Amino acid sequence: MSIATQIPPNTLARRRILVAKPGLDGHDVGAKVIAIALRDAGAEVIYTGLRKTPEYIVRVALDEDVDAIGLSILSGSHVALVQETVELLRKHGLDDVKLFVGGTIPREDWEALRQAGAVGIFTSEMPLSEVVSAVAEVLSR
Repeated sequence: MSIATQIPPNTLARRRILVAKPGLDGHDVGAKVIAIALRDAGAEVIYTGLRKTPEYIVRVALDEDVDAIGLSILSGSHVALVQETVELLRKHGLDDVKLFVGGTIPREDWEALRQAGAVGIFTSEMPLSEVVSAVAEVLSR
């Protein structure tokens, strides 16, 4: 069991998850921490790096045949970036790919993100074990 997540290491076995940093935000420590926690729970994690466009992220999701995408956004542009990413996922026939979003996200934006297509919203205050458990629960449906 991972000390960081307190989640059994096979919780996300055989799951492919893309972690991405869209937009101009240049801080990726949180995204890397999440990527490690997901990996420790058994997922195969693909990390795109900083400042990727929604087009690039969706292309990688298509090429890598992922089960889920986690967008890490600290720049305040989370609603627009989620909307654009979901539109592109649909355009490319990736309606089954689950989209999670995390970062500095005010609670008043959560409903707009859900309506746009985000299935999970995570903030920096949430314990890693809750994030990993929520991802696992959504992917088990």
